[in-house]
Amino acid sequence: MGKQSIEALIEGGKATAAPPLGPALGPLGVNIGAVVAEINKKTADFKGMQVPVTVEVDQDTKEFTIKVGTPPASALIKKEAGITKGSGRPQEEFVAELMIEQIMKIAKMKQDSLLGKSMKEKVKEIMGTCNSMGIKVEDVKAKEAIRLVNEGKFDKEILSGKTELSEEEKKEMEAERKIMQAQIAEKHAKEETEATTIIKSMAGKERSAIIAKLHEANIHEDVINKLLPAEEKVEDKAVEEEKEE
Repeated sequence: MGKQSIEALIEGGKATAAPPLGPALGPLGVNIGAVVAEINKKTADFKGMQVPVTVEVDQDTKEFTIKVGTPPASALIKKEAGITKGSGRPQEEFVAELMIEQIMKIAKMKQDSLLGKSMKEKVKEIMGTCNSMGIKVEDVKAKEAIRLVNEGKFDKEILSGKTELSEEEKKEMEAERKIMQAQIAEKHAKEETEATTIIKSMAGKERSAIIAKLHEANIHEDVINKLLPAEEKVEDKAVEEEKEE
């Protein structure tokens, strides 16, 4: 009869005999309880995340094999950093920090899909993703951390294979993250207040002129887009087109 594959998206460590797995596996005569237990064992590190799982069943012997995909590196980084999204200004504002052990943990989870041949190269790939998300590594910009890896700064840690932080280290990281995010929130609030004042003072003027003034005051693009609705862009474009005619 050959083999048949069942694919499903499962929350890490929480597979059950309920849909989508149970009804799909039932007709194949496989031990559903054993399949569920094996999936939960293999996906335990991905709690809170959706994980692609493939169950391949030999319809003759009823034996099965399980292949577990991994969430994107960005999803693993966010989970490890304790955040829901990266920075909107990744080269200016930093929303969290990771230690080298955490970077290695993610690199090991993603090792089959990373391009690097050595753990050192894989670590740098994960750091590259951190760089685009506004996440520091070992208290420096991720780009700088990559340079330090090249210089051998973390050779000892990488060789040790340690991937977990102590409870004390986790508490310190969480406290630091809260400070970083509070500072960003305060900065954005001040920026929005300044931008709102400028916009009100230029009421009735063309959007392009208002934007120029906001840029002059170093107001970031994300604040401008938030405070000047998209509808205004459409209206301004229509006005500009009429002027051209």
